[in-house]
Amino acid sequence: MQDREYGYIKIKLEKVIRESGLSKNKVSHFSEMQRTQLNTYCKGELQRVDLVVLARICHTLSCKVQDVLEYVPPQG
Repeated sequence: MQDREYGYIKIKLEKVIRESGLSKNKVSHFSEMQRTQLNTYCKGELQRVDLVVLARICHTLSCKVQDVLEYVPPQG
């Protein structure tokens, strides 16, 4: 979702998972979350990020929050 005035947050989880070499099934298992919930994060179809879930994902993928989330400033 984009906000013309404030910018938006881009979720790069799909790319990070691909680069990790782990399957989505393994990531969801090790992160203790449902595969459907992981898919929601990967597609960027969420309104609020659960910080506990994000921490588990980062731990599983040995990455930082900024590897998964990116702030995109407004254009213009």
